[in-house]
Amino acid sequence: MNWQTKDELLALLTSLVQYESITGSKGEAALAEYLYFILKDKPYFQKHPDDVTLHPMDDGRSFLTALVKKKNVKKTVLLLSHFDVVDIEDYGEFKHMACKPAELLSSFLEKKELLPERVRRDAESGDWLFGRGTMDMKAGLCIQLSMLERAMNGHFEGNLLLITVPDEEVNSRGMIEAVPALKEMEKKHDITLTACLNAEPMFEKFPGDQQQYFYTGSIGKVLAGFFCKGIETHVGEPFSGLNANLMVSEINRLLELNADYCEKVDGEVTPPPVNLMQKDLKEAYSVQTPHTAVTLFNVLSMKRSASELHQMLLKTAEQAAEEIMSNVRKKTQDFQQFEPFQPIERDVTVLTFDELVSRAKKRAGISETERALNYAFANRGELGDRDFSTKIVSELASLCKEDAPLIVLFYSPPLYPAVSSKDDQLIRNTADQIKHYAAERYGIALREVQYFPGLSDLSYLQLEKQEVDAYTSNMPPFNRGYSLPSGKNQALYVPVLNVGPAGKDPHKWTERLYMPYSFEVLPDLLSFTISALLKQSESAGQLLREK
Repeated sequence: MNWQTKDELLALLTSLVQYESITGSKGEAALAEYLYFILKDKPYFQKHPDDVTLHPMDDGRSFLTALVKKKNVKKTVLLLSHFDVVDIEDYGEFKHMACKPAELLSSFLEKKELLPERVRRDAESGDWLFGRGTMDMKAGLCIQLSMLERAMNGHFEGNLLLITVPDEEVNSRGMIEAVPALKEMEKKHDITLTACLNAEPMFEKFPGDQQQYFYTGSIGKVLAGFFCKGIETHVGEPFSGLNANLMVSEINRLLELNADYCEKVDGEVTPPPVNLMQKDLKEAYSVQTPHTAVTLFNVLSMKRSASELHQMLLKTAEQAAEEIMSNVRKKTQDFQQFEPFQPIERDVTVLTFDELVSRAKKRAGISETERALNYAFANRGELGDRDFSTKIVSELASLCKEDAPLIVLFYSPPLYPAVSSKDDQLIRNTADQIKHYAAERYGIALREVQYFPGLSDLSYLQLEKQEVDAYTSNMPPFNRGYSLPSGKNQALYVPVLNVGPAGKDPHKWTERLYMPYSFEVLPDLLSFTISALLKQSESAGQLLREK
């Protein structure tokens, strides 16, 4: 099977979508195998079998690399994609067809009354391919496979290295483990990764947005956690304690949608923080008030440094501590009109996770603190990174009972550092050429955006020059279950660019791909982009690295 015409690309994409490759599922592992075998079947890789490889990961999954190399040529464009998708529970009655595009469209047309108006119009047009992963991001992978096939036929004046990874939708473990492998491949094959070309889909800035975009970077994200340790009491004596749910509620009030955290760079603005998890940690119902609770926030960034954002979050925690006690004092006074009593005076202590470790060692001793940490790591079980991070903080906070009430600022995986190659000379020149080519050839006004808003694995391609210590030193499982490819021997610095397909509603049951652009314009545009990256001199692409 070839991968060049619209019909061939549709057939390839349909075959990829039919693998229900939800992150962490058997389908995710199976799709890696399928990709390996369809590439091995190509004549080029039959002649060069060692250049297509499944790389086993620590957790049993695999990422795939495929190198098409010209003799005595070092310049290499890295084609990046992921093959996992998010869950399909949101499809409801259409769930069993979520990964079968033709059947799904037929069912949608039979039950058009269930579709939102703009979705119904798209379904009736015949221009849209529906299904989980059609847009995010198996279409991008499909077009990159098409580019790899062109390289096999000698189309480009340089090398292409395709890498496609699992787990991008959850923790990005695929890309995190892939970076050292890419570093090793540079040495092994004597190649230079001139640039990375990702193919995440373009995102609408608002419903009905008709603009087409490409990106010269990717937005950053940190998952900020606030662990609250109150003071337990019986519900009949509420003023003898402090409810941890009251504490996290105050943090939520201060931080949710807080525009002070929005960052504006060259006309682009980060969305404000939003809460992704909030709960108390009682394991069973009782009339004891919850004395521990946690809240986690998604906080996005562009140029703002880790240390600056860390200090902002710490100040919010300190403000919450003051507001909590001010609120409690007022409500205590309100109640005293019924029954005068002497309230217990206390303040809320605010610590970072790093400070909590030091405080625990001071309170319980170094050996007891290390024992508690080692026990937590040894008994992690099936806890995900978010709950496990919370568990570690909780274990250490339990050694600091006299410090309650207490707020602990910590960070949980995954961490996505912001990246931008807008000022890299190679990317700058290529971006200008892309815009000119799209306008001249297709009449499309492609708009350049500095930061891809949907989060991506591009975040891990410039760690060589990024400072994230403020986060990692306060991340409970860092280097003990979660790590980043940092340091000279592991980290990379590669200029990045994202040129991808058009679609709508990523991560929704109405996810769909716009086929006329994605199958007719994008392959040519991507081919032009690769050629532009490869035709420019190696030295131009290395200027920023050498600074």
